Amino acid sequence: MTHTLSLQRVAMLSAVALAVVAICNPLWAQSRIPSAAVAAGKVAEAPKASDPKASDPKASDPKASDPKAPDPKAPDAKCAVQADIAHFDQRLSRVALRLSGGVPIKIVAIGSSSTRGAGASSPANSYPSRLEAELRRHFPDHPITVVNRGVNGEEATDMLARFPTNVIAEDPHLVIWQVGTNSLLRDRPLDVRSKVLQDGIAQLKSQRMDVVLIDPQYVPRVLAKTDHDAAVAQIASVAKEQKVGLMHRYDMMRHWHDIERLGFETFVTSDGLHMNDWGYNCLATSLGVAIADAATRPTETAVLPAAKR
Repeated sequence: MTHTLSLQRVAMLSAVALAVVAICNPLWAQSRIPSAAVAAGKVAEAPKASDPKASDPKASDPKASDPKAPDPKAPDAKCAVQADIAHFDQRLSRVALRLSGGVPIKIVAIGSSSTRGAGASSPANSYPSRLEAELRRHFPDHPITVVNRGVNGEEATDMLARFPTNVIAEDPHLVIWQVGTNSLLRDRPLDVRSKVLQDGIAQLKSQRMDVVLIDPQYVPRVLAKTDHDAAVAQIASVAKEQKVGLMHRYDMMRHWHDIERLGFETFVTSDGLHMNDWGYNCLATSLGVAIADAATRPTETAVLPAAKR
């Protein structure tokens, strides 16, 4: 009798123990899963409901809320040549003559840091280097050399002093003179700048060289000067008066920023003044188009009135 009761008690206790195990086992399993995930480094953080960018993809795109906002994606921007800007009013007669004769062409680019290539990742990405490659693309069977004579920080008076050794001694057929920015930044009088420009152009034309001017860049540090428009207009006036070519760099870069909606970081370095690789390359592309057009443009012939019989 006593033995039978003991067996019943053991059976009852075993049944209770099995029930407890069955109830607690899922809880143990759940408690072990997070621990394993943490040990493996696989716990995913839930998105924060308070972060608008997590739920609104437009929050991270400045152009989504403002379609006119400049696009900050510099490397993806495409260089589009503006036909009305990549054009010289004057024909490059000396270059045209060299092209027609199949003889080599030498170009000297003189200027300040914009010519030297400040802001470019290497000398090969300065605008004179890129221009040489661009012109060889336009005229693949013609020897063309572009000599870089840019010196950082110079003004027109400094460049003029270098003309005899750095320009005329090279005996180039075309001179590209980038000028105006440093004088503008240092608040030089406009009348003094005009006199230097005219003297320099006269020297180059006396040597029978084609001349092209490049005006200042459209960048934050230039725009901060109150007379930047007057400085750009003055260079245009001198170019027209002296009948030389003018690369409207200011208008070209303004078109990039105001019309194409490219952010300054697309074509200007962080100093707010110098162009970067993209900017120099696009400048060279436009210059190449303008030079090729001005050197291959037919000569205008005057039509004389018929003689009376």
